Amino acid sequence: MGDLVTPAEAEALWLSLRVSSVAILSALPIAFLTALLLSRRRFWGAGLVETVVHLPLVLPPVAVGYLLLVLFGGRGPVGEWLFTNFHIRFVFSWTGAALASALITFPLQVRAIRLALEAADPGLAAAARTLGAGAFDRLANITLPLALPGIVSGAITAFAASLGEFGAIITFVSNIPGETQTLPLAIYAALQSPGGEAAAARLCGLSILLAIIFVSLGDLAAKRIWR
Repeated sequence: MGDLVTPAEAEALWLSLRVSSVAILSALPIAFLTALLLSRRRFWGAGLVETVVHLPLVLPPVAVGYLLLVLFGGRGPVGEWLFTNFHIRFVFSWTGAALASALITFPLQVRAIRLALEAADPGLAAAARTLGAGAFDRLANITLPLALPGIVSGAITAFAASLGEFGAIITFVSNIPGETQTLPLAIYAALQSPGGEAAAARLCGLSILLAIIFVSLGDLAAKRIWR
């Protein structure tokens, strides 16, 4: 790795993997519960909930980053409350990059898990209930296994998408080497520097390679689980 990329580029790669891992794992439980709610329940306002969930897919990422800055910035209502009470700060930190990535890729996870749940036989949970299985037993032994292909496929696809996130991250946490500079931001920084074309080409090739690997892993995992 040291012969292929510089230490600064390796640091951007490591940061991208860390940001994407935290983003996907932290959003996964909420994505599962949201998909379960939308697939199994009919309630007033379901259409509004679905619209809000999918909003990051259609909004410009820069707009999502700006909204995060307004809410979680130093003087934002949520950001000021978190820092005053818990000394938690998202803005200008890698945790903020993970928050932005989690929000942008959240709909991908919800969509994949929901499709898996809707494709499953609803009679299985109903039959288990008639046999006396409680809500937790049905969730652990029926619903979760049924949703597993969607969970794996959605998580890996969202991870690959998170690796390429740019607009929301640079708007919310800026482009700070070693702290918030992920691979896409490192490419942008290289292109802004005189003679940085070679570095940008290396990082671009690395991004393409990672995207191909994780998208292929997502398809492979889903196919093996469905068997």
